[in-house]
Amino acid sequence: MSKEKTKVYLYTRVSTAMQIDGYSLEAQRTRMKAFAEFNDYEIAGEYEDAGKSGKSIEGREEFNQMMEDIKTGKDGVSFVLVFKLSRFGRNAADVLSTLQTMQDFGVNLICVEDGIDSSKDAGKLMISVLSAVAEIERENIRVQTMEGRIQKAREGKWNGGFPPYGYKLVNGMLEINEEEAPAIRTIFEQYVGTDMGANGLAKYLENHGIHKIARHNGKNPLFDAALIRKIIKNPVYCGKIAYGRRKTEKVHGTRNEYKLVEQDDFLVVDGLHEGIVSEELWNKAQVKVAAQAKKYEHVNKAKDTKTHLLSGLVKCPVCGAGMYGNKSIKHKKDGSKYKDFFYYGCKHRTMTRGHKCDYKRQIQEELLDAAVVEVITKLVANPKFAAMMQEKINMKVDTSVIEQEIAALEKQLRQAYGTKKKTLEEIEQLDPDDRHYKRKKGDLDDRLYRMYDKIDDLEQSLIEARAKKQSIEAEKLTGDNIYKVLIYFEKLYGMMDETEQRRFMEILIQEIQIHEERQANGQWLRSITFKLPIIEEDMQISLDNDEHVETVCLLSNTLHNREIYMLK
Repeated sequence: MSKEKTKVYLYTRVSTAMQIDGYSLEAQRTRMKAFAEFNDYEIAGEYEDAGKSGKSIEGREEFNQMMEDIKTGKDGVSFVLVFKLSRFGRNAADVLSTLQTMQDFGVNLICVEDGIDSSKDAGKLMISVLSAVAEIERENIRVQTMEGRIQKAREGKWNGGFPPYGYKLVNGMLEINEEEAPAIRTIFEQYVGTDMGANGLAKYLENHGIHKIARHNGKNPLFDAALIRKIIKNPVYCGKIAYGRRKTEKVHGTRNEYKLVEQDDFLVVDGLHEGIVSEELWNKAQVKVAAQAKKYEHVNKAKDTKTHLLSGLVKCPVCGAGMYGNKSIKHKKDGSKYKDFFYYGCKHRTMTRGHKCDYKRQIQEELLDAAVVEVITKLVANPKFAAMMQEKINMKVDTSVIEQEIAALEKQLRQAYGTKKKTLEEIEQLDPDDRHYKRKKGDLDDRLYRMYDKIDDLEQSLIEARAKKQSIEAEKLTGDNIYKVLIYFEKLYGMMDETEQRRFMEILIQEIQIHEERQANGQWLRSITFKLPIIEEDMQISLDNDEHVETVCLLSNTLHNREIYMLK
């Protein structure tokens, strides 16, 4: 029984200039057919675009028809052959996007003259290079867009986006919103005229019933401290237009992650809009901002050197919000400094983002940190622990269910593309002279639009399913690394610096619950919820406090695959 041949498509394209240079359609076709014959490939279809530019795939009818046939699985091809990569396309973004689509349907690209095969490692390198080229193109576009925005800012015009609170957009121009403006005036007047900071102002506005008017881009009815700080620093409120106050910078060591960074030097010009407050009042506010920043830096200059091990992981026993590390200074009776006191406090104990909590307890960091480390240490000290961890590392991750889902979605997508193609053919074959032409055309159009919606839904579901599979595999790898660390926890933890210890706790622990009041044995710790399974049996843990024995109970949580260890 003879082996079935690998099926391929041939794609040729020329512009007039390329024909003159000797790369005619016939020359390309002859070279590719010889390549296919040498490799024993079966040519299942040929597509040809004559006199078409390579700068975009739009307008290339045969190219787009080829892509439709690939998506429907019409001929079951494995490769598309082109003479050179430039014949496939010159726009890097289009090439990358099209390659990804082809590979989603199991089809790769071979560039005969360039020696590129996207199914091989060298081809993967080519795709990486193209990605870099596409990034350069995007950067060029971004620079051009920025130049346009800078020029618009120089002219004092609003640069787009939601108008700042206190303003509305009328024909692209900022105009004062008299419903919102009184709150802005109050913020500046109270900030400059009193000793209140942003947190104090948030309380003042709430106590005086001054609330935000709900917008589609913000539903919180309260002015929180963060928003007040942004308002005070924004020169738009004194009739200025600022550009470049925040710059988007790539996160070091990543490809597509970016962050906003505040800039000290940025463009400020007189705007075409009217200011809500005077320039004099706004300048006074900036003087106070600078003074408070300097004072804050002086008082808390040592704070940044302290890493709070469980910050955010500890949950408030009253409101459930995260508790964060803070510092207070203890003084002797004579007023001299005694020592720094580090503690965890509820983030809502003061007005934050419109929320306030009455839980005022300060949980000593050293005490709670030690209790959590002790629980983990005694868990891993169990004689069976290392064997259990090794067993988990050796377990294979089961992705069969999600792989079946992906295969089913791919099949449905091919069928949907096939139905779409047939519907388009039926529309083309309609007789305009048929007395029922309009009704038939309308019915087919409805079917076509429904099919477009179905294709969109299937493509999105396929993206999500593939992402889910990747996530499952990534979680297994992360979990294995954590298990390896846990096996040698007693030795490794003491060798870590504070930052590494903090990162380890973030990876290992979902949340920590504490008692509302300190217990008779001196402990605050109530339970620890881990992000991944640790052990499968109950254990007795004795914490070092007056021989008091705590019981650690395992609570199953199959939905999130987590374990909760509670101290009773």
